[in-house]
Amino acid sequence: MEIKINGVSCHSEAGEFILAVARRNRIPIPTLCHHDGLPGQGCCRVCLVEAVENGWAKMVMACVYPVTDGLEVFTNTDRVEAVRRQNLALLRLRAPEAERVRQLCKLYKVPDDERFEAMAGERCILCGLCARACLALGTGAIATVHRGVAKKIAAPYEEPPEDCIGCGSCAESCPTSAIPMEETAETRTIWGRVFTMLRCARCGVPFTTEEAARHAAESTGQEAAAFCPRCRRERIGATMCDVYGY
Repeated sequence: MEIKINGVSCHSEAGEFILAVARRNRIPIPTLCHHDGLPGQGCCRVCLVEAVENGWAKMVMACVYPVTDGLEVFTNTDRVEAVRRQNLALLRLRAPEAERVRQLCKLYKVPDDERFEAMAGERCILCGLCARACLALGTGAIATVHRGVAKKIAAPYEEPPEDCIGCGSCAESCPTSAIPMEETAETRTIWGRVFTMLRCARCGVPFTTEEAARHAAESTGQEAAAFCPRCRRERIGATMCDVYGY
């Protein structure tokens, strides 16, 4: 099917979202909470665009709005940019230390507003990607706690989580680097816990924690990983060459 984005005709497939079509056609739409591996979040409201269907225009979130044949999308109208600036201004108050938020505010010329007090030292925009990543790839050791202005991401009782395996999925998925994770050649420190790193049997590079490797093995029913992702890909490639004679 065909849709138009800013007047440009774009081919799309049924079930695709506006954001995916725009990115494939190199049409920029800003995002914060969107992650290709954890789609469907739609909570930061930065990717708002104007969609026109059957002569009616409405504001929708590009990351979760499915395309329909003949859909027209506008990403930079005055209405879109005004709402986007407003949303970014609120996110800046919520997470004034988030570098990605500051960059977007500068890009979209968000004016300073001294009427409200920002949350000093905060980077988290409460998008929830970290909790989803922990649930999908880890053990569900963190989640949102409390309500209203006290809402935040934390472990049970706000103590170092016993169930954490130190996989780092939460920190890697966070769009604003709000979850501190420190690594040395031997250890990884996250959520107040210190984990021993597992080294690749081939290249010797530390690539995950012992707990994370054990959890992955139990989840998949396979042996614990002994090789880092790069060496694993190279071994698979070498095996394919031997089998097919490449």
